[in-house]
Amino acid sequence: MHLARANDIALPIMVNSCMGKMGQAVIEAGVSAGLHIVPASFGIQTDAGKTIQVGGKDIQVHGPSERETTLASLVEEYPNLIVIDFTVPNAVNENAELYCKSGVPFVMGTTGGDRDLLYKTVQDAGLYAVISPQMGKQVVAFLAAMEIMAKQFPGAFSGYKLQVMESHQATKLDVSGTAKAVISCFQDLGVSFDLSQIELIRDPKKQIEMVGVPEEHLNGHAFHMYNLTSPDGTVSFEFQHNVCGRSIYAEGAIDAALFLAKKIQSKADKKIYDMIDVLREGNMR
Repeated sequence: MHLARANDIALPIMVNSCMGKMGQAVIEAGVSAGLHIVPASFGIQTDAGKTIQVGGKDIQVHGPSERETTLASLVEEYPNLIVIDFTVPNAVNENAELYCKSGVPFVMGTTGGDRDLLYKTVQDAGLYAVISPQMGKQVVAFLAAMEIMAKQFPGAFSGYKLQVMESHQATKLDVSGTAKAVISCFQDLGVSFDLSQIELIRDPKKQIEMVGVPEEHLNGHAFHMYNLTSPDGTVSFEFQHNVCGRSIYAEGAIDAALFLAKKIQSKADKKIYDMIDVLREGNMR
């Protein structure tokens, strides 16, 4: 039976925020998967009261002052509601507190915030949640494979020189969390490398000419290249993963919500999950 159609009722999903590109991609993926996108979303005060159409659905934006009452009325109408959060880093903890207070299970795809506090808030509330800064299932699988290699073969690349180049849209100012995680694996494999050595490409001209990013994806991409060279320069390894657009993350977020609904339905003992748990389940569409 398709999880989205459990008990013949489409799983209700609230996507925060529908004004962002990531939120809109999740709504479109949710509509394609047959989920019921509730017609409400949290947004900033200046967007409050606006109605936006995404994936053929009209969604009303509710500002900070309406968040609590909006969520309470949605829970009343949709008792099995799940929230998918792709907002901004400084909203992570406040949003999680509200979801916990309202008893609404959630998928947190937003990066940043105080992560330790985030886990503590959810744990103390005994709420079901999937928390993962990386929602791309295949990228998570690659990262998991790297972690297994680092654990099983520590020092295998001792003495090798590492070069890292990562390209993202110009609005992403910080270093990719995925790049940091992959580098950490290489360090466990014996490579000496400092995060300051990462070559961050944020200039659109360089992205097109040097990296090969298609022009239509300059505003939404993640290109990563890790190059390892042996001490004498005779052996080299290259690891690369290039993502254009946001659909890989949106699809992963929908899979995470379906996974969470299943765990809630089966009253699973474990309540806080990540994308590795979703991958292990093997029920992805």
